[in-house]
Amino acid sequence: MASKSSIDYEAIPITALNCSFRKKLGLYLNPTNAVAADWRTVAEMMDFTYLEIKNFENREYPFEKVLKEWETRPEATVENLLSILKKAERKDVISDLKDMIDDDCRKYLERQQRKPVQVPVVDSCGPRTQEREGITLYDDPQGLTPETFDAFICYCKSDFQFVHEMIKELEQTKYNLKLCVFDRDVLPGTCVWTIASELIEKRCKRMVVVISDDYLDSDACDFQTKFALSLCPGTHSKRLIPVVYKTMEKPFPSILRFLTICDYTRPSTQVWFWTRLAKALSLP
Repeated sequence: MASKSSIDYEAIPITALNCSFRKKLGLYLNPTNAVAADWRTVAEMMDFTYLEIKNFENREYPFEKVLKEWETRPEATVENLLSILKKAERKDVISDLKDMIDDDCRKYLERQQRKPVQVPVVDSCGPRTQEREGITLYDDPQGLTPETFDAFICYCKSDFQFVHEMIKELEQTKYNLKLCVFDRDVLPGTCVWTIASELIEKRCKRMVVVISDDYLDSDACDFQTKFALSLCPGTHSKRLIPVVYKTMEKPFPSILRFLTICDYTRPSTQVWFWTRLAKALSLP
């Protein structure tokens, strides 16, 4: 069991903190306080915009919603939450809730230690379920040599024309990249959510997210994006690359604001667009 002094808070994602802690933290920060910093100050320090904070005000328990949105970001670790509370001069909150934080962190570490070790040799003997046998067009039907890709393309149906252009520019040129396009590469008759998770986590080095107004209304895109973000908690990974190819009327998704965007809407930078994207996808 980890002692209090040995806990590495930076290595522990905010998702390790349980509901009881979140509710207690909300009791400290939700009330509007004219003296001490409340949830608005903390949300601003978490890099939420003014409009996002105004939107959170409509919620009954605003800080719980803020924390839920923030936890999808790579920087959402216990260490960074404690740092933000210190900068907001809410050391009283840290002092009162420190025992709860440490208990949740120790439980998280214990759960991690109890997880079974995945032995590659055993895992490569063959697929454990029929779901993983030949899920893409050029898979080995026995699952012994699964097809891999440079990037998984997250998109909604209305943006498929741009995906076609992406295929032409990145696969059929000197870049010679291999993209995973769900409608083209995945065999029919498989569970969408299971296969998307398998491809994003184990078959693709990166994920390109094609952002548009319709993307914001897509349950599939929402799942794929949040799943990919959950694979690298507490790290500044280059796994996700957001792409904007046309002007949007709706706000840009807050969970991706911390990532550098490939913007196709600016005529002055279009000449570099495909080169930048291809270079990002070619990194090891």
